[in-house]
Amino acid sequence: MFLSVFDMFKVGVGPSSSHTMGPMVAAARFLALMRASPFDFAGLRASLHGSLAFTGVGHASDRATILGLAGFVPETYEAEKAEAALSQISADKVIRHEDLGALRFDPAQDLVFDYDHVLEGHANGMILMATDAQGDVILQQVYYSIGGGFVLTEEELAEGRDTDDGPPVPYPFKSATEMLEMARKSGRTIAGMKRANEVSRGSAEHLAGGTARIWEVMNGCIERGLAARGILPGGLDIRRRAHDIHQALTAEYGMNLTAPHTINDWIATYAMAVNEENAAGGQVVTAPTNGAAGVVPAVIRYWLDHVPGASADRVEEFLLTAAAIGGLVKYNASISGAEAGCQAEVGSASAMAAAGLCAVLGGSPEQIENAAEIALEHHLGMTCDPVKGLVQVPCIERNGLGAIKAVSAASLALRGDGRHFVPLDACIETMRQTGADMSEKYKETSLGGLAVNVPNC
Repeated sequence: MFLSVFDMFKVGVGPSSSHTMGPMVAAARFLALMRASPFDFAGLRASLHGSLAFTGVGHASDRATILGLAGFVPETYEAEKAEAALSQISADKVIRHEDLGALRFDPAQDLVFDYDHVLEGHANGMILMATDAQGDVILQQVYYSIGGGFVLTEEELAEGRDTDDGPPVPYPFKSATEMLEMARKSGRTIAGMKRANEVSRGSAEHLAGGTARIWEVMNGCIERGLAARGILPGGLDIRRRAHDIHQALTAEYGMNLTAPHTINDWIATYAMAVNEENAAGGQVVTAPTNGAAGVVPAVIRYWLDHVPGASADRVEEFLLTAAAIGGLVKYNASISGAEAGCQAEVGSASAMAAAGLCAVLGGSPEQIENAAEIALEHHLGMTCDPVKGLVQVPCIERNGLGAIKAVSAASLALRGDGRHFVPLDACIETMRQTGADMSEKYKETSLGGLAVNVPNC
């Protein structure tokens, strides 16, 4: 099993990796399918199903689908150009491509939120269609957005294409047990094995440049979030808080009377800054998803700014270790809130961050596995119930608490020798089973929990 660090950490756009980035990626794939087809097309249609329907507006799934069909992709997304394109499509009811021509598309008629039909493959399903001059569908494809910006067609999902099918890697661990055994036999760290796997599929230069870029975008997102003020979009009138909290913390910094627990406020504020940016539709890095994007960068920033001896030269080690744990969770359970609740998003992110921090603080592979298990275990059963379908309440604060738990988990693990009662593999399997048993109303549909027990406006 191999999932690249660049699969787990992808530069994209908020507010959701599964509900925003996923539909945009799916639409881009559909355009490629159209270009490879011999047919002459005259129009486009789309239908969103399951969680994509129920929370699609709050997650901007409709906008993302339209923009994807217009040629936008998450990696190069530009907000001003996107708004101009949406305005043009709304006015003209046409999407234009040089090679495909003018394609009829009326957002009010041709984009359907289908609340009644959940597609069989995954809770996040969508159907994209191309029509001829008479309006008949002549090309159709089902796509599933399976979390973290990963997208599969109906056929790929059935074939098991969500698992790796590339050339062999030196350390192909698919469980934590295998990971630890390979570490013992090889004498390598978890990051060392992950690095060898990455280099076998690319190059050391590509890895170094790519991980540096990931941290650059993560840290830039923190800085923008700490600087910005105002009200987040969506209608809940949630005000940004990271700026004011950070200003207060900065003013207090170095005062002898500051309580030790104030460090938790620093950690939470870094995470909240990221998720306020995400909620505003800004550029973020999936870690492993947009909804959980604040946890890993917040813990890295905490380590760099507040822990003696921290060095930016070791951020790659942090990210590689975190990606190894995230890959295990995705392969053996899920990182999708629509599939397994927020335990799969913030829980996974907290486990990844705990492992990364434990690694750069000198933890052994056994201590790193313990740190990840502690963090994930104490998110088990966490539901995904965003108010009004927006990635704001409880998502923004939840990232802050997930980051704090990650730091605590790493610290606890480092106080031991790596021996512990619950293996990470058992915790991941428990998360998978809990997600399968969880009511659909608690899995990113906004039909239960906080979403129905607090005012939406």
